[in-house]
This record gives sequence, C-alpha cells and structure tokens, in this order.
Amino acid sequence: MTQDILNHLIWLMLGMAVVVFVSLYFVNAGYGQFRSKQWGWSIDNRWAWMLMEAPVFLIMWFIWFSSPLQWHLPQLVLFSLFEIHYFQRSFLFPWMMNGHSQMPVAIMLMGITFNVINGFMQGAGLYWFPNPDFSEGVSYLCRWNAVLGILLFLVGITINWHSDHVIRNLRKPGDTHHYLPQKGMYRYVTSANYLGELMEWVGFALAANTLVAWVFPIWTAANLIPRAHAINKRYRQEFGDDAVGKRKRIFPYIY
Repeated sequence: MTQDILNHLIWLMLGMAVVVFVSLYFVNAGYGQFRSKQWGWSIDNRWAWMLMEAPVFLIMWFIWFSSPLQWHLPQLVLFSLFEIHYFQRSFLFPWMMNGHSQMPVAIMLMGITFNVINGFMQGAGLYWFPNPDFSEGVSYLCRWNAVLGILLFLVGITINWHSDHVIRNLRKPGDTHHYLPQKGMYRYVTSANYLGELMEWVGFALAANTLVAWVFPIWTAANLIPRAHAINKRYRQEFGDDAVGKRKRIFPYIY
C-alpha cells in the first residue's frame, strides 16, 4: 500500500460513511432483533460473528509482526488496545452468546469487507505511514491527547463489555420473552453497548492523532447511531414510552 492509495481509501471510506449513516435511518440492518428473511440465507450467530471480526484481528497482528516498529512504544500501546478489543469480539464474545440466533450471510460479508479494509488502513496508520510524532516514544504517550484517548478507550471498553453482560443475562435459560435492559449505562441510554464501542474508537483516534484513525470512529458512528435510534424506537413500541422514560438513544442526556 502506498500513501496515495491510503489517502484515496480514507476519502472513499468517509464518503461511504455518509451514505451508510443516511441509509440506516431508512433501512434496518437485518441482524439481531431486526433480522428478517428479506436478507436471505442466515447462519449461526456465533460463527458469523467470529468469521466477521477475526479477519481484522489477524490482519493487524500480521502487520505488527512484520514491522520493524513492532516494539516501538506508541504503536505497541495502540496496537494492544486494538487487538484486545478484537480478540474479545472475535474469539470470546460470540461464544458467550445465549440463544440460537442467526445472522444473514449478506450482513456477515459486508462486515468482513469493512473489517478487512479497516484492518489494513489502521495497520498502515500505525506501522506503514505512522504519525511522525510517534518517534518521541514515551514522551508521546504523555501528551494530553494520548493520555485522554487511552483513558477514554479503557472506559469505553468497560462500558461495552458490561453492557453486553447485561444483555446476555436478561433471560434465564429457556426464557423467550423480551426485556428492557436497565442496569449500568442502560439507565441513561437504550444502546449502552454502542456508546461504549464508540467511546473506544474515539479514544483510539484521539490517542493516535491521525486522519486514518479518525475514519474508524466516524464509520462506527455512521453505523451505530442510526441503529441506536431504531432500537430506541422498537423499545418504545414494545414496552411503551413510560417504561423507556427519558433514556436517550446512545448519548446520555443528548440523543
């Protein structure tokens, strides 16, 4: 990959993020509680999640392993944060799921496509065309943006994992009823897991301080904000406005 190719990818992905953001306010991506037969053939949710998320973990690991900068501290810290998220999302999260849900293969393939492109882009941003300031080593990690970004990532991943735990434990084995999550950050928003994930990648981008890193939270927002809107709407239809109360969609007290 050359710098020109990376630049073209950045602007292409930013343009597509706008299209995705607008589209998802009119069409619900057919996975999870919005799965429908209109999306075609589906496979077991666990395998779909692993196949969808594992490529980005492996791509980033390969780029790190083949780079002469693999032990350079700023890159190593950011690489580690990235891989912790995707190790859990690829190899732990799917097998902690309850129930027998399925995911349309079309959704899985779209996820794989994004993850492959994003994996190469984020790897390039860390190791092939890194922020020149990374050369400062430990001093870079003491900058305000790096400290704040790492803290934001850690808070976000904690919210994300805890929110997933809350959802997994809404039902006892054999129970097929739907419940409104109300613990943790679900007291403030109806998509607390999405809030946590968005915080992670904003933190990552803030710490990396590169345009390519900011593509990730922009894409995450384009995907998750409209879905959070759809989930909030579904909850209000299913449980009523009184049950949902003043909880926002994804940003506490705001939206």
